Amino acid sequence: MTRDDALDRLEVDAVLPSEVFHSLAEIVYDSDDFDHVYGAVVRAAPDLVEGCDHASLMLRRDGRFVTVAASDETASRIDAFERELGEGPCLDAIRDQSVFHDADLLDGSPWPNLAERVLSETPVRGMAGFRIRVGDECDGALNLFSDTAGGLSRRAVDQGIVLASFITVALFASHQRESARTLQAGLRSNREIGKAVGLLMAFHKVNDDEAFAMLRSASQDLNVKLVEVARQVVDHHNQV
Repeated sequence: MTRDDALDRLEVDAVLPSEVFHSLAEIVYDSDDFDHVYGAVVRAAPDLVEGCDHASLMLRRDGRFVTVAASDETASRIDAFERELGEGPCLDAIRDQSVFHDADLLDGSPWPNLAERVLSETPVRGMAGFRIRVGDECDGALNLFSDTAGGLSRRAVDQGIVLASFITVALFASHQRESARTLQAGLRSNREIGKAVGLLMAFHKVNDDEAFAMLRSASQDLNVKLVEVARQVVDHHNQV
């Protein structure tokens, strides 16, 4: 890839993530039922990530891996295969805190036993796993599946990272319910603040209280209303 090609790719890729953030902000901040949030996100994944046909969310709870949401039966079955065989992109993402990607299972796979089951029992031909984090600990992972070999491209992986960052926002809130309830009371009164907090959390890898404090500090320093600062944060991101 030439330098110009790389720049063109960055410019193209800059458009969709802002749309993804906008869509997910609507999902995350329209509900205080986090199971509903998880379900809504994995159902939306095929529309938000190019080449994705199925999605699931697996968490590690008390040392056990549990699927808390799946877009359909295919995603749920592959998660079950991963747990049974002890291998796969979702488990590796949880254990190693990284992104694991196999765009074409027909061309060999880092998870041969899983690939054999997936190819013989499902229409899936490509998989990717993305870590979901709370603080400094990895608590789970997002699995994306494609029925097309090569369907989960590098661009799709970039979009998956964006999607995973927003699930992290919801996951953090579910593990910090007291602060989440306090924050949600304010978010319900102003959606722009909610969107801005989500963006700041994802980009700066801070929690909800810290993100809100960043907005409040900017509001005080600039002598501008909090809602206006939030609106500027969201508008700036949508223009990137």
